Amino acid sequence: MQTPVAPANITSVMLVDDHPLFRKGLNQLIELEEELQVISEHSNGKDAITAALEFGPDIIVLDLNMQGMDGLETVKELRNQGISSRIIMLSVSDNDEDVITAITNGADGYLLKDMEPEDIVGHIKQAATGRAAICERLTHTLANALRKPNRKPENPLSGLTSRELEILKLIAKGLSNKLIARELDISDGTVKVHVKHLLKKLNFRSRVEAAVWMVDQQH
Repeated sequence: MQTPVAPANITSVMLVDDHPLFRKGLNQLIELEEELQVISEHSNGKDAITAALEFGPDIIVLDLNMQGMDGLETVKELRNQGISSRIIMLSVSDNDEDVITAITNGADGYLLKDMEPEDIVGHIKQAATGRAAICERLTHTLANALRKPNRKPENPLSGLTSRELEILKLIAKGLSNKLIARELDISDGTVKVHVKHLLKKLNFRSRVEAAVWMVDQQH
């Protein structure tokens, strides 16, 4: 089987949802976007993990409530397997715990299925640029969770280097790795290394968690 590959200037997307009609509808919407291309579709987490390891999509749109291996288990295993794709959870649930668990386990975004379809696609395009894809009415939930006094040490920023802190502030502004590299006149690879280190030091599993937390620290 030939591995599906999107052109270099196109963002490759993998859809994972156990509702065929929803997958088909979202696929059709994405097809209308010149800069996005669906390279594979899957109905369960196990197949999604296998395909993600093989295809390396830029973005994975992942249903939260699937039969068998659900979205939360899947996103956790994707990160454990070293998958660096941007992962956007898509769900009917706006439960605080679901949102927080998804983000802390490595998701880069969380969208609700009752959003306007065009808004869902808009957030996917936003994620392709490195920005957070969080449904607006859920950002307050996430910020409040990360504001809890027991969430981080008293002065977590003190463990960062000046360069890591600089990059964290740019992540909080919504800049992608490519834009951060351009801003600081360093390579994309160097930015990726710094991001990996600062996430580890702050005990975050995704840049969106770090971004929301940093924005809150600055207020």
